[in-house]
Amino acid sequence: MSDSLVIIPTYNEIENIKAIITTVLALKTNFHVLIVDDNSPDGTAAEVENLRKEFSERLFLEIRKEKSGLGTAYIHGFKWAIQRKYDFIFEMDADFSHTPSDLLRLHTACKNGADLAVGSRYKKGVNVVNWPLHRVLLSYGASFYVKIITGMRVHDPTAGFVCYKRKVLESLDLDSIRFVGYAFQIEMKFRAYLQRYNIEEVSIIFRDRVKGKSKMSSSIVNEAIFGVLKMKISSLFQKKRF
Repeated sequence: MSDSLVIIPTYNEIENIKAIITTVLALKTNFHVLIVDDNSPDGTAAEVENLRKEFSERLFLEIRKEKSGLGTAYIHGFKWAIQRKYDFIFEMDADFSHTPSDLLRLHTACKNGADLAVGSRYKKGVNVVNWPLHRVLLSYGASFYVKIITGMRVHDPTAGFVCYKRKVLESLDLDSIRFVGYAFQIEMKFRAYLQRYNIEEVSIIFRDRVKGKSKMSSSIVNEAIFGVLKMKISSLFQKKRF
């Protein structure tokens, strides 16, 4: 039995899914992998099922009825992981924008005292490869904006490469998480910050996907920009919810 679960949400990741799973499972730490697939029409889930014949004790699949957002996919995975008592629970993209071997560094950070370890693009400058300049500026600017509004001293609050100790997820009211896009990542860190958990950033290099299509949209950006301000105000007046 492993104490570590890597949750990978998918929608139309047929070009990446086999490679990302086999790479994670080949790491020296005995990670388990949970794929939360939103009924991808490209056959992503079927490919995972084929792989489960080889990795039946380490690879798991949950299929949801439709595309319902990144945040709800992770909440589904968190609840699944908590039920099965994994001690370290990871978020990771399927497209190799996160280097799988960096899971080991996040794992080490949590084993050495961090409650929440964040794979950070901006802890040491800007470590992003193959993004156009406007997207780098948008992401870096959003991170600065979030720090100003929330007071969190986290350089990369929108990061989606994270390790949580189970106690953190157990203490958060997962059913009250509001956001479903990338603002979900901010909200999770903000709630952990308000509960005074130890958040540590681990510097990583982030690479834009080579295969498949990005899920970024204007609605996701708007949620992050305007939702953060509402979240901060709500935290001041409704502390019990946070």
